[in-house]
Parts: sequence; C-alpha cells; structure tokens
Amino acid sequence: MTTEFDLGALLAERGAERYELHAKHLNHQLPRMLHTIGFDKVYERGEGAYFWDAEGNDYLDMLAGFGVMGLGRHHPVVRKALHDVLDAQLPDLTRFDCAPLPGLLAERLLTHSPHLDRVFFGNSGTEAVETALKFARRATGKPRILYCEHSFHGLTTGSLSVLGEEGFRDGFGPLLPDTAVPLGDLDALARELKKGDVAALIVEPIQGKGVHEAPPGYLRAAQELLHQHKALLIADEVQTGLGRTGDFYAYQHEDGVEPDLVCVAKALSGGYVPVSATPGKDWIFKKVYSSMDRVLVHSASFGSNAQAMAAGLAVLSVMENEQIVANARATGELLKSRLSALIDKYELLADVRGRGLMIGIEFGRPKSLKLRGRWTMLQAARKGLFAQMVVVPLLQRHRILTQVSGDHLEVIKLIPPLVIGEREVDRFVDAFSAVMDDAHGGGLMWDFGKTLVKQAVANR
Repeated sequence: MTTEFDLGALLAERGAERYELHAKHLNHQLPRMLHTIGFDKVYERGEGAYFWDAEGNDYLDMLAGFGVMGLGRHHPVVRKALHDVLDAQLPDLTRFDCAPLPGLLAERLLTHSPHLDRVFFGNSGTEAVETALKFARRATGKPRILYCEHSFHGLTTGSLSVLGEEGFRDGFGPLLPDTAVPLGDLDALARELKKGDVAALIVEPIQGKGVHEAPPGYLRAAQELLHQHKALLIADEVQTGLGRTGDFYAYQHEDGVEPDLVCVAKALSGGYVPVSATPGKDWIFKKVYSSMDRVLVHSASFGSNAQAMAAGLAVLSVMENEQIVANARATGELLKSRLSALIDKYELLADVRGRGLMIGIEFGRPKSLKLRGRWTMLQAARKGLFAQMVVVPLLQRHRILTQVSGDHLEVIKLIPPLVIGEREVDRFVDAFSAVMDDAHGGGLMWDFGKTLVKQAVANR
C-alpha cells in the first residue's frame, strides 16, 4: 500500500489559516502580539536576505531568524547537500556504528579553533550550553557556574540557571545555585573564585541583549583567573559564532583567549536542520567519557544525524569558499560607520555599537523640550516603547524586518544574513533615516506610540 501525501496541496488548502491555527493550538500570545504591532504579515517565499509576499513585494531581513540564517535562506549549496544526503539513503542513527559525516564535520569545525580537540553534536543552542555546563562540572568536580548579568544562554532548566534576566526565570524555579557577576568585573569574578566551588564562567563575548561587548582584555584576564582556580572558560558563541562578528568566533577578536569549551549552533544549520556543537579540550571529554561504562553518559537522540551533519559541512564550505567572514567584517564596518554618522543629526539616537554584522542601535533621552515630553510619556508607560516605535514603521513602510534587542531596552539589534552587501546597507540606512526624520518631526510614529502606551498600561 502506498501512502500519498501532498504538502503543496495541504499548504494551498490550509495555509491561509496560519494565524488562527497558532492562536488555537500553539502559543496564543504570539499571534496576539503580531496583530497588535502590525507584524502579522503573510510571507510566501524567502531567498538570501529577502522575503516576498503574495503581491511580489520584497522585504529585507535584518533579523536572520535570530541569527539562524547566517547564509540567508535557501543557499543553493546547502540545499544540494541536503538533497544529496536524502538521496543517498544512508543507514542513519544506527547507534552502533561510527558514521563518517560527524567525524568529517568535527574535523572541519575544529580547524577554526585549533586549541580544541573534540566535539559533541546536539540539536540546539540551549543543548550546546547544557552540554558545556555538564562537562565543566564533571571535569572539575565542582558544582557552581558563574554567568554574566544580562546574559542569554537558552531556556531549558540548566541554561535558565545561567541566564541573567529575571523575566525569563520567573515562575520556573527552583533553578541550579549558579551565580551572576557583572560583565567585565574581574574583581567580582575573583571574589567568587576564591570560594573554591566554581566549575566555570560562561560568557557571551558580545551579549545579545543590548549588544554589549566584553571590555578589551577581559576575556583573557578572566581565563587566567579561572585557570588559576582550576575552573574553565566557556564561550557561548551560539549567536556570535560562525562569522557573525567579523571573525569566525567572537572570542578571537582578543589575542590569547582559548576557551576550554565553546557553544555553537544557529548558523551551523544553514537554516534547515537544527544542529549544535560543543567543541572542547581532549582532557575534558576524557573526564566525561572516562570508561566504556560511561560511553552514553551524555548523548542526544538526534545528535549527529546525517542531514544535520551534511548541512553543517555545506555551511562551512560556503563560508570558506565565498569569504563569508570577510564580507561580514567589511559590510558590518560600512553599516556601523553609516549609522554612527547619524548620531549628531538625530538627538534621539544615542549610540551605535557592535562588531561585524551584530550591531546595536540605542536611543536615548532627547534635549529639545517637545521631544523630551514625548519621550518621558513613553518611558513612564514602559521602557522600550520608542525602539518598538522604530521597528514597526521599518517593516510597515519600508518592508525591513528588525527586532528590539530585549525587553525594557531602547535598543534595536541588527543581525542580518552575513551575505548582505552595500545595496542592503543603503536600503536600511535610507529607511532608518526616514523613520528618524518622522520621529523628530512629530509625525505618525507618535500616534502609534500612544497606542503602545495604552497597550502597556492595559497589560499592567
């Protein structure tokens, strides 16, 4: 008996119900939020750094699926690799063999961090973090992990225990007894290490929330302190890794930094198959897998599956052959410099920061009396509303998708596909300038701001 399934027919028949289906069967607050801010678009197709709607209008993606789409959508090399691996009908996930693709991907990934020796493959960024936390505890024999205030490392229970934002943690305790320290504060790190129970410090070289970079010299000095106390440095490169910041890893911007464990995910997938990697030092892996009895002490049911490994290999091939890291560095410098030049023009624009194609645009209290009154109104209702006021017209008027960098932050984060170039920079800067002109001229943006204020007050 042959089972027939026509995906195209199903989407043609039921695709228009997408928002209703989410509201009924999934997270009901998502469609509610999208309707409220006017983000309830219907995208029909994606390619590279663009989406298209049913009318053929293009939308510039400056979000990249929260960083997943490093190569943009549907890169032909990654697509071909996945077609090839499916057509090969490999005997995947037998569990009692050593397939070639995981070893090949590990070998290629480790060339970008030659001080590391082995890799564990999982399925998501939070799983890469969970792996690093477990490995650090086992390798050092110590229980406590240090993390930085305002950090984000994932939403499973272990990762949540090292996440520096209370809003994500509320209602999910009790969590593991880990401890926050301020990013860049070596004295605070030293005080915690003196207690003798610290297994590791986990740190984003550039924090996703707010786009705050570790101060120069911090990572190297922290590494030295940690090693003096027989603790490990874990670099969370889930968002910053694979070229995002203009080097393969963000920690590589600072000489002498060699993390003991690194967390990788997002862009390694090519946007197709969930995959994560936790590269680490040989002695750590040998502590975890210390005997044949412990061969499965840490594993993942779908880890190292052939489709994910093929996607990862294709992604690394594209990155090397198409000079993706160099493009991210050059295009990021262009975008940052163009935006920084606007600070003197717009009093609501406070700062532009970041590295490569991870850029934060921060807004701040204006000087003029009229604008200051409007700013104060928004801040009294809920901090972060002005940034949302900028994000909405960028999409609705200019067809550019962006995101606010975090709850209660007046920061927009740009993490576009790493394949964008000068054309996309021009489009974004022109659109952003038009939105800022409107904001400083008292245009329609402020009417929308009043709507956001009413919504914020109603949700209290």
